[in-house]
Amino acid sequence: MSDIPVLLLILLFIAFLLRIDFIYYVVYVIAGIYLWSNWYAPRSLRKIHIARAFPMRAFIGETITISIVIKNKSKLPVLWVQLFESIPPELRDGPALKNVVSIGGQKEKRLKYQVRAMKRGYYRLGPLLLTTGDLFGLKENAAHLEPDYLTVYPQIIPVTSLGVPSKLPFGTMTSKQRIYDDPARPTGIRDYNSGDSLRHINWKVSAHQDKLLVKTYQPSLSLETMIVLNLNVEDYSRRFRHDGPEWSIVIAASLAAHLAKNRQAVGLSTNGADPLLQQMISGTDGLQFDDVNGRLGLHLDEELSASTEVESSEDSSLISTFSGLEPTPIKPAPGQIHFMKVLELLARIESSRSAPIPTWIHNACLGLSWGVTILVITPSGDDDTCRSLHRLLRTGFNPVLIIAEPFRNFSEIKQRAQNYGIPAYHLAGRLELQS
Repeated sequence: MSDIPVLLLILLFIAFLLRIDFIYYVVYVIAGIYLWSNWYAPRSLRKIHIARAFPMRAFIGETITISIVIKNKSKLPVLWVQLFESIPPELRDGPALKNVVSIGGQKEKRLKYQVRAMKRGYYRLGPLLLTTGDLFGLKENAAHLEPDYLTVYPQIIPVTSLGVPSKLPFGTMTSKQRIYDDPARPTGIRDYNSGDSLRHINWKVSAHQDKLLVKTYQPSLSLETMIVLNLNVEDYSRRFRHDGPEWSIVIAASLAAHLAKNRQAVGLSTNGADPLLQQMISGTDGLQFDDVNGRLGLHLDEELSASTEVESSEDSSLISTFSGLEPTPIKPAPGQIHFMKVLELLARIESSRSAPIPTWIHNACLGLSWGVTILVITPSGDDDTCRSLHRLLRTGFNPVLIIAEPFRNFSEIKQRAQNYGIPAYHLAGRLELQS
């Protein structure tokens, strides 16, 4: 393209020397095409508006359709537009988007492709490279559409029942134990018995029946719950170091879904690392996605990792932590919107070398109300862990130990937890979690 002005000068010089009219004609034609291309190609690109439309959240196994909408705001047609969309390998469900289209004046075209959510995570879709130019290929201009992000939630396994006791008297989950009667749930009337509260007497019906009758209520409990998720890789055994944290996240997501479905308040606290926070800590420009799977992960350099080593006050051992990457605990609250906030954190969170349960769990439970049930999901239940849960029990909480690894000697862990007054459950597989 840069050689055309030189060519025009050479042809013009030859035409002037030889005085051949045809060469003048060729110079005029080439100059006209050159000027047209330099005006048309940049203008057509500026008149193109492109957007990406898709649901920004998905569950595992879902197929997501992404639409690329291209609008030509000019009255002149765009002769050709080449598009290439970058798709993470973990999401590919067919060929990548690579197409060439033409768009008429003030028209639009819509291209579609599909991705499949196969693994939880925070993924980048794009950027989309856009190239256009003139008919003769003398001038090309390129632009790109900024990437968008797709959150794939962790797998949720249906939980039929949650046999966890609660210390809170009123709520929305029905109970077979008639310890607390919820006055918001009347079920009928019965004869008055000695010791019944006078507040429960139905005076209107008693006057009509000429005997004392009291109201009966449906028993219920409130399971305000804080899920404490241990993602310290040092606590997982070597053979379970990759699958263990992922299964623990599935347990947390499934229990949170069960509680939210029953209109209970649920929160989340974890010592894992949130990759979205690393940009602020490392000072890098833009999020760093894995080149292999396109998933947002932890990419801190060695200097930053070394600078975050802290000394534990309990065992005086060095624990390498990603300082500042531990997410702020999500306090228990009811509602679907709050539940989706919990799921989004579980979709991004990564296991890391962090503070162990005994040194971290008390900070994770700061600000919680009395009687809150604390579901501690961890790979093992050593004596230090059970002792730390016992301290929570003495302060008025309701801690419950949930062991995630399948090959631990659970009978010993259960007996140890019972000695400290802590109920323990072994959820090592799908069947245990469902039942």
